[in-house]
Amino acid sequence: MNEKELIALLKQKDRAAFKDIVETWQDMVYNTALGILQNEEDAEDTAQEVFIQVFESISSFKEDSKLSTWIYRITVSKSLDHIRKKKRKKRFAFIQSLYGGNDEKMIEPPDFFHPGISIENKENAVALFKAIEKLSSNQKSAFVLNKIEGLSYLEIGEIMELSDSAVDALLQRARKNLKVSLKDYYKLLGC
Repeated sequence: MNEKELIALLKQKDRAAFKDIVETWQDMVYNTALGILQNEEDAEDTAQEVFIQVFESISSFKEDSKLSTWIYRITVSKSLDHIRKKKRKKRFAFIQSLYGGNDEKMIEPPDFFHPGISIENKENAVALFKAIEKLSSNQKSAFVLNKIEGLSYLEIGEIMELSDSAVDALLQRARKNLKVSLKDYYKLLGC
């Protein structure tokens, strides 16, 4: 079945077509969300939200891009929304704690395992993902899509609705910022 036929079936709310979409794209959606969110539970929740939105919004899909591009776009958007919601909750919890409403101490999320990272590189990956976390949301999204998901500048541009030169500029700034963030880490290792 080609993509047009699959989209037509999805627009008719065909459950088998939806199952096919989930099976085909679940790893990509999860890995992209994990790369941005850096938390397995959050990535799983976001992946579910992505597929719910795909199912609910397929009728508005204009087919001016590939289905995969549209799904990536939803994934990046949902991941960034999740980060914003989490930051709002943290700010609210902090404000509550100032007034004695919440004595619970905020803890850092645990290290996570990304399926694209080998065990031997886990320590370096933890340092890299901590540095990625400090990037702006656009830089983080572009970097994850390019370096972790292996997408081209053109594909990233379609997903993020940016020109190739804007994607290039984001990736250059991301690399520069990562270099600065990781400088101290590599000094510790004696590199």
